Amino acid sequence: MKKRALILAMAGILSTSLTGCGSLKDDAVVVKAGDTEITAGVANFYARYTQAQYETYLSGYLGGDDMWSKNASDGKTYEESIKDTLLDDLKNMALLEEHMDEYKVSLTKADKKAVNDAAKEFDKANSKKVKDKISASKENVKRTMTLMTIEQRMRKAIVADADVKVSDEDAAQKRMQYVAFDYSSSDASDDEKAQVKQKAEAFAEGAKKADDFEAYATGQGAEAKTATFDSDSVNPSAEVVKAADKLGEGEVTGVIEADGGCYVAKVTSLMDETATETKKESLISDKQDKYYKKILKKWKKEEKITVHKGNWNKVSFTKLSVKIKDDSTTTGTDSTSSTDAAATDSAN
Repeated sequence: MKKRALILAMAGILSTSLTGCGSLKDDAVVVKAGDTEITAGVANFYARYTQAQYETYLSGYLGGDDMWSKNASDGKTYEESIKDTLLDDLKNMALLEEHMDEYKVSLTKADKKAVNDAAKEFDKANSKKVKDKISASKENVKRTMTLMTIEQRMRKAIVADADVKVSDEDAAQKRMQYVAFDYSSSDASDDEKAQVKQKAEAFAEGAKKADDFEAYATGQGAEAKTATFDSDSVNPSAEVVKAADKLGEGEVTGVIEADGGCYVAKVTSLMDETATETKKESLISDKQDKYYKKILKKWKKEEKITVHKGNWNKVSFTKLSVKIKDDSTTTGTDSTSSTDAAATDSAN
């Protein structure tokens, strides 16, 4: 999840359910880089709000109420995997604050006001009971948002030094129109596949003679779809892209067999300007991201980073459930949000 969502949604109302008691000390240190420290209170609040995003919006996809104990794709549980990512975030934020002077980065009055306003809104929207459980003191909330704002400002300053030029040729995107002739199921019989292929072959013969591929498809009771592509694309299928990539503008493929059906395509442009510009922006963003990560990796090698894992391990997603509570009521055309938050405690 993008951390920017934390700032934008900071005034959200949280609902917590505690099933285990921890002994987290708010001012204990979790991460230290140079003179910059991130306390357990700040680390816990940052983790809890991220946890709330997952439990509110993704729990249905990741295993429901016991999602944190289920295995993620990297062989760890979701709790272990997300906490490892968050700990790396905390290290990065400490390093970025430590190196602010090198890039002449500082927070503006507008930045500080945005942080203060959001912290006040969060404080008003959540009960003391909830805030105590997630280390959401005004100081911790402000510190968390300050670190995240610094991260945004520093990333912008760092990538400004990167050589990220991308030419039109490097980003070139072609455009095609295509018609899909689908099999009825993934286990279609050979007879059905032969019939579908025969239908596609008849269409291909007519399409090669037609001036307007889309109009011809419509006249045949088919739907012509559009896709932009380069040699690495896989939409609508890798087989279609490979065949279309060999053609000149205006040329039509033969029947292309792929998983799920057959295709016939026509190349309508060797340089789609809109798609090429979008691809260029994507490639530039990728290069900037690689450069940014390279700088952080370099700093991690040069800078002594201390992690107090005993303090970090006390942050448990399985013992404290946190969700964003949306109590919206509508009267006429006006909508208001409740500031009530529910919490249920049970001692071990």
